[in-house]
Amino acid sequence: MLTDAKKTVPAEVEKPCADPTTLPDRAISAAEATTLWGADRSALRVCEQRRAAAVKAIGGAP
Repeated sequence: MLTDAKKTVPAEVEKPCADPTTLPDRAISAAEATTLWGADRSALRVCEQRRAAAVKAIGGAP
């Protein structure tokens, strides 16, 4: 039996994922590369948490 119950998705999950960090048009140091990589990894984790929350809110599989 199908139901027409509407699932509520948390507003946080509607935010778009952040674009990767734009690299400068020059050589960068290892420290800069590490910092930029870390920022991208953090943004990716936040985006995945939002995606997982949306899937959970609608009752789907992760």
